[in-house]
Amino acid sequence: MKQGFRQSMSGLHTWAGLLLGWVLFFMFLTGTAGYFDTEIDRWMQPELPAAPQVPAAQVLAMAEQRLLARAPQAERWSVNLPVDRNNPWLRVSWRGNGPNGSEQLNQATGQPLEARASGGGQLLYRMHWRLYYLPSAMADWLVGLATMFMLLAIVTGIIVHKKIFADFFTFRPAKGQRSWLDAHNVLSVVALPFHLMITYSGLLFFATLYMPLVIAAHYGTGEENRRLYFDELNGRAALLAEPAGVAATLTPLSPLLAQAEARWGEGQVQSLDIRHPGDTQARVTARQATSGPLRSAETLVFDGVSGELLEVLPAIRSTPKAINDVLLGLHEGLFAGPVLRWLYFLSGLLGTAMIATGLVLWTVKRRQRAQKQADADHRGLVLVERLNVGTVVGLPIAIAAYFWANRLIPVAFEARAAWEAHAMFIAWGLLLLHATLRPTARAWIEQGWLAAAAFALLPVLNALTTERHLGASLPQGDWVMAGFDLTMLVFGLAFAALAWRLTRRAQPQLQSQGVGSPLPVRASATIRHARAGE
Repeated sequence: MKQGFRQSMSGLHTWAGLLLGWVLFFMFLTGTAGYFDTEIDRWMQPELPAAPQVPAAQVLAMAEQRLLARAPQAERWSVNLPVDRNNPWLRVSWRGNGPNGSEQLNQATGQPLEARASGGGQLLYRMHWRLYYLPSAMADWLVGLATMFMLLAIVTGIIVHKKIFADFFTFRPAKGQRSWLDAHNVLSVVALPFHLMITYSGLLFFATLYMPLVIAAHYGTGEENRRLYFDELNGRAALLAEPAGVAATLTPLSPLLAQAEARWGEGQVQSLDIRHPGDTQARVTARQATSGPLRSAETLVFDGVSGELLEVLPAIRSTPKAINDVLLGLHEGLFAGPVLRWLYFLSGLLGTAMIATGLVLWTVKRRQRAQKQADADHRGLVLVERLNVGTVVGLPIAIAAYFWANRLIPVAFEARAAWEAHAMFIAWGLLLLHATLRPTARAWIEQGWLAAAAFALLPVLNALTTERHLGASLPQGDWVMAGFDLTMLVFGLAFAALAWRLTRRAQPQLQSQGVGSPLPVRASATIRHARAGE
C-alpha cells in the first residue's frame, strides 16, 4: 500500500510540475531578477547620480515645498523618505481634486530627477506576479493556480523521495536520465525551506481574492464593505475623517518628524501621509521604517492643524495578522542586508533551475521510451521539448534583450519604456520559433551560445553607450553599476560553459534529427540507467 501511495504521488508530482511548469519558470526567473529591482533601476537609468545623504528634516522641507507648488489643492499628499536601498530617492505623490501625480526628487536640490523612461527592475518584479499583456484578474488567477501546482509539486516531491537527504549528497554525471534526476533532487533539497516559504507565502498575497466569501460572510458583499474590511484590518479608522470644508493652515511637518524620530531613532521615519492638507480635519501619519520581516510597522497619527498626537497604531495589532505580515515580509525580502539578499537571489536561481531540470527530466525519460516505440505518436513530447528550449534558455535571452533595448532605443523616443518590454517578448517569441525550426540538440546549443553572447556583451554595450561603464564605476567604488556589469559577465560565462558542454556531448549526434535531450548519451547506457531509476 505504501509503495502504491508513493507511486501515485510520483505521477501527481510529475504532472503538477509539467502542466504549468513554463509559467512557474517565468515567475521564478523574473521574480529572482526583480529581487534586485532597485539596482536594475539604477543601471537602466544611468543618468541618475548616486543618492546623496541629506538630513531627514531638510529632505522633508523640500518635499513639502514641492507639494505646495505642484498640488496645493490635493486631498492627499504622500512623502516617502530615502531611508534605505529600497527607497534611495525622495518621492512625493498627490491624489484628488485634480490630476494625480508623483515625482522622484533629488534630495540634494529638491528638483525632479531627469532620466530616460524605463521599466527598470520594477517591471521585472511586477511581471513575476502580474505577468504581462494579460488582464489583471486573469493574471491573478493564473498565477494563483500555478503557485498552487508548485506547492503540490513540492509536497509530493518530499513524499516521493524517501531518501531525500541522501539524494542531496548524490550526483552521478554523464549518466543520462539518472544525472538529470540527481541534479533535480540536489536543486530541490538544497533550498527546500526557501521553496516552501516562497510558494506558500505567495499564495497568501491573494488570499482575499481566492476566498472572497470569508469577507462577505462577516462584512457583506460589495466594494464598500470590502473596503471597510481592509480599513479595519489595517487600522485606518483614525485616517478616515471627512474634510470639514473649512480652511486651516497645515501644521509644520518638521516638529512631527522630530517627535517620531525621538520615539524611533534618527532616520527611522519611512513615510508621511497627509490627508486633507489645508482643512481643519487634516491628519498626518508617520510610519516607522521596518528592519525585519514584519511588514507592518508602528504608526503615529497627528492632528494636521494642532500637531497633537491622536493615536499610536502598534506594529502588531493581532496575532493572525502579524503571522500573515511576517510571511509576506519573508516573501518580499526587503529587510535583507547584502549577504542575505544574495542568498535570496541564489535561492531563487536554484528554484528556477529546479523547475528547468524537472521539465528536461520529463522529456529525457519519455524520449528514451519513444526511441523504443518508433511507431508511436510523439507529437506531445516534441512540443514539450521545443517549449523547454525556447523557455529554459530563450527566456533568459529575452531578459537580456530587455537590457539591450534599454541602451539601444533612443532616449527621446516617447514610448521607449513600453518598447523595452515589447523587445523582451518579441525576442522570446523569435526564440520559441527558432526552437521549433531547428533540431532540438542544435537548438539547445545555438541558444546557449546566443545567451552567452547576449549577457557577456552587455558590459561592452554599456561602455559604448554610457559613461557609467566598468572603467569608471570600479575606480569610483560605484558597486551598483559595477555589480550589474560583473553579474552579467558571470551569467555570460555560465551560459558559455553550458553551451560548450552541450556541444562536446552532442557532437557525435548533431547530424541526427531525433535527439530529444540537450545532453545526448549512448542508447545502451541510457536504457540501462533508465531502468535503474524506475
